[in-house]
Amino acid sequence: MALLSTDPIADLLTRIRNAAMAGKRQIALPYSKQKETIARQLQKSHYVGDVSVSGEGITKTLSIVLAKDDENVAFTEITRVSKPGRRVYVKAAEIPRIKNGRGIVLISTSHGMMTGHEARKQKLGGEIICSIY
Repeated sequence: MALLSTDPIADLLTRIRNAAMAGKRQIALPYSKQKETIARQLQKSHYVGDVSVSGEGITKTLSIVLAKDDENVAFTEITRVSKPGRRVYVKAAEIPRIKNGRGIVLISTSHGMMTGHEARKQKLGGEIICSIY
């Protein structure tokens, strides 16, 4: 029986971080719509490779390719910012820049999940989910 995580986003980020440190090229984990959205944003920002969903219903699986066989992983640090015990919200003008713009933050806004750059451009604030560099 699988253990249920109280923070599935932290679980996703930890699995990605651990797989990258262990030299794995691909991971598979239980599916949720929020995890898929975060993975797609990471893919759009070129931090991970292909993202795919397999299975149906309760057995759905999210597969993430971290790097192709001949490449290194595209990030060095991936951190959860807003946690269940301490949510972190920002206004559009307060969205942090990570490593002078070389990294990104993912923000959950009223218009969906987006990078800090997109949120700043649309003048949207929200909850900072994670930072990637």
